[in-house]
Amino acid sequence: MTDSEAPDVSFTAHVDGKRLRWHEDPETEVSFHGSDGFRSRSSSERVGLPERVRARHTYRDVTVDYRLECALPDRETEPTE
Repeated sequence: MTDSEAPDVSFTAHVDGKRLRWHEDPETEVSFHGSDGFRSRSSSERVGLPERVRARHTYRDVTVDYRLECALPDRETEPTE
């Protein structure tokens, strides 16, 4: 999916937190599963959090904006009845 293509599906989330603390180092992963032909992308903007957060450290005044977009595969033929 290119920047000029509008996504067919879009999901956004906005999270604010006064304090965040992990007891263990978090294990995170973003993956896309599905059929061939789907074009997807995700992005996030974080304020008050480093690239990798640490356990037993308190982060204050954090903001996370997350966006997931997906374009469905192009259909060249009409569906059959």
